[in-house]
Amino acid sequence: MKLKIKLVKSPIGYAQNQKDTVKALGLRRMGQEVVRPDNEPIRGMIFTVKHLVAVEEVK
Repeated sequence: MKLKIKLVKSPIGYAQNQKDTVKALGLRRMGQEVVRPDNEPIRGMIFTVKHLVAVEEVK
């Protein structure tokens, strides 16, 4: 199983660790989508920035 992660809100104005997490997920600009494996480290990163991203499961 994989997760499609889309950046829906800008990390500007948020804490540095949240900006770093968005960058580590591979998201650089608004509306960009990336596909990542569904595992615990990725889930933790998504939880940190859940207010900035939209997540969808992909088979």
